[in-house]
Amino acid sequence: MTLTDKEKVRYSRHILLNEVGIKGQEKLKNAKVLVVGAGGLGCPVLQYLAAAGIGTLGIIDFDVVDESNLQRQILFGNSSIGSFKAIVAKERLKELNPTIEIQAYPEKLSEGNALVLFNKYDLIVDGTDNFATRYLINDASVITGKPLVYGSIYRFEGQITVFNYQAGPSYRCLFPTPPGPDTVPNCTQIGVLGVLAGIIGTHMANEVIKIFLEIGDVLSGRLLLINALSNNRSVIDIPRSEEQFNKVIEIKDQFEDQDYELYCNQVSELDDLIEISADELKERISHGHEMQYIDVREIYEEPKIKALNGICIPMGEIPESIHKIERSKTVIVYCHSGIRSRIAIKSLQEKHQFNNLINLKGGVISW
Repeated sequence: MTLTDKEKVRYSRHILLNEVGIKGQEKLKNAKVLVVGAGGLGCPVLQYLAAAGIGTLGIIDFDVVDESNLQRQILFGNSSIGSFKAIVAKERLKELNPTIEIQAYPEKLSEGNALVLFNKYDLIVDGTDNFATRYLINDASVITGKPLVYGSIYRFEGQITVFNYQAGPSYRCLFPTPPGPDTVPNCTQIGVLGVLAGIIGTHMANEVIKIFLEIGDVLSGRLLLINALSNNRSVIDIPRSEEQFNKVIEIKDQFEDQDYELYCNQVSELDDLIEISADELKERISHGHEMQYIDVREIYEEPKIKALNGICIPMGEIPESIHKIERSKTVIVYCHSGIRSRIAIKSLQEKHQFNNLINLKGGVISW
């Protein structure tokens, strides 16, 4: 579809860019994007994609607006409370840009509807906040061959990457198995800085636009970590795992029979990553066990656990600091909540064959 005269006026600032122009804007007009989750991340993603002229937007979310959402979910207001997020989002976005098509799905994404929905769109955006849905989205994206733009937020920190793009890695390549039940608190339990959702969400929208315009450096195979307090950023490489892709392809014909809620509650028992609780670690220390402690947080992050006297090796500095990590004794790896340390351990195991690393379950906040 070509641009109308009114659309040329609306998108004139895009068209002035040599990297976009009329042909690029027409690519955006012909693009179809499904956003899963109209929450903290989904709201800014949807706003900027609608404003940018993505021709067809799908919104799937079965939740209703709650007053506690308004601190960060900026598509909604007081009058939205109690209404389906997908419906309200569609109404607000149509006011922002009446030239695009918007489809609202006020329902839960499930094994039964994911493949049908994903096949209607060119690209999927994951704005969800639970592991079961993330694995479901990943697997459905792999099966349908759709690129997946992913983001997540936690307190003051956020992550962005692109999965399943041009033979790049998938979500399972980064997280082969989900963490144990109740080991990773969500924002309803530990809070989140409202503006962080906008920071990460706009980065996600940027990746979507770059993919369709075929410009810039797409975050495929790289996980961008952003700290909103310090403005520090680091990037972690994500290798593609054929084993993880094969696992998904094997269930292709039985996808609708999968139970991702059950999977996330059970599969962690098979995870080869060893974890230790704060109480168990304190007991080991009291018995004089000799161990090394690696803190993968940024140097400025507090509080420090004085009893551990850990070596600080921030995530982005791990590749050049391998020599600092002992191989002849048990090494306890920790971070704020136990998420980054899991990623660090997986990377060290796969790339450098470490077999003596233990994750501090729950991180510093569990101490």
